[in-house]
Amino acid sequence: MSLVADPGLVADSEEPGARSRGRGYGSYVVAKVLGSVGSLLFMLLVNFFLFRVLPGNAAQTLGRGRLNTPAQVAAFNKAYGLNHSVLDQFWIFLKSTAHGDLGLSVKYRLPVSQLIVDRLWPTLLLVGVSTILSTLIGVYLGIRGAWNRGSVFDKVSTGTSLTLYAMPEWWLGLMLIAGLGVGFAFVPGLFPTGGLHSPDIVDTNSVHGILDTIWHLTLPVITLTLAYLAEYSLIMRSSLLDELGEDYLQTARAKGLRDVVVRNRHAVRNALLPTTTVIALNIGFVVSGAITIETVFSIPGLGQLSTEAISTPDFAVLQGTFLVASAGVIGANLIANLIYGWLDPRVRT
Repeated sequence: MSLVADPGLVADSEEPGARSRGRGYGSYVVAKVLGSVGSLLFMLLVNFFLFRVLPGNAAQTLGRGRLNTPAQVAAFNKAYGLNHSVLDQFWIFLKSTAHGDLGLSVKYRLPVSQLIVDRLWPTLLLVGVSTILSTLIGVYLGIRGAWNRGSVFDKVSTGTSLTLYAMPEWWLGLMLIAGLGVGFAFVPGLFPTGGLHSPDIVDTNSVHGILDTIWHLTLPVITLTLAYLAEYSLIMRSSLLDELGEDYLQTARAKGLRDVVVRNRHAVRNALLPTTTVIALNIGFVVSGAITIETVFSIPGLGQLSTEAISTPDFAVLQGTFLVASAGVIGANLIANLIYGWLDPRVRT
């Protein structure tokens, strides 16, 4: 009797399971994509009607005494599509958005898409760099704190992170401006207090211009990094503590593996799953920016653009920035769900 299995039988026995796993993840992907599309459609509905309930009149605010007659107001409303009914405006909004036309800014007299592109880069620099730094530092603090639970390092890092996380971002930014920007006593100001470039910078793409931009973004980036440090460190710490009691770690130690190998190769990999979701979601928030930080430090990003649009009110700009921010969060949430479902098959059920 031959003890070697027939290759055809082995292939047939394995193929249904493989197909089942493929269909399982495939259906999971389809469900998540359809859910994201539904969220995007609902967001478009909210995006349009949300800003229509804001008080104020764009013609009166921007006219500043120049739109004195009803004819002038009617001409202004016609130029910006405000003379249609709300339902007609909504239909026009859907058609224009489908074609990539986000409208014309009432305040700036420029296409909203152009404004968003111009303001997107400062926001990506500010929030993107701070997200990367807070992620790397926070994950490191969480890993070291959990592995040495109850140590001096764990207590100090956790307490400091929670204290910084409890501070309002704008207040922390003002304190950094007062201490490191303006200076105090015999300590001079070390960093710029606001703006993205110095007035004497002609070419912002030159080496001198890039270094000047980095210098201006130092305090805002430090502010956001410190503010969100606890979010990553606490999640990573809690997730790693849950893994420390699992049997597979005891098995790894029984095999004679060093403690650092057990931590990095086994425990940390599994503990990173929840942190991966948070990282992906926060990357989605990059496009929305930090409104308070951009306002405090006068950074011309999407956050400051939204603040300026609210005071007008500039419906087209508000809709455009809200659309970009919401689409970024929905897209990042979809990517996080797909990655999480791929890394952990239990999520698919």
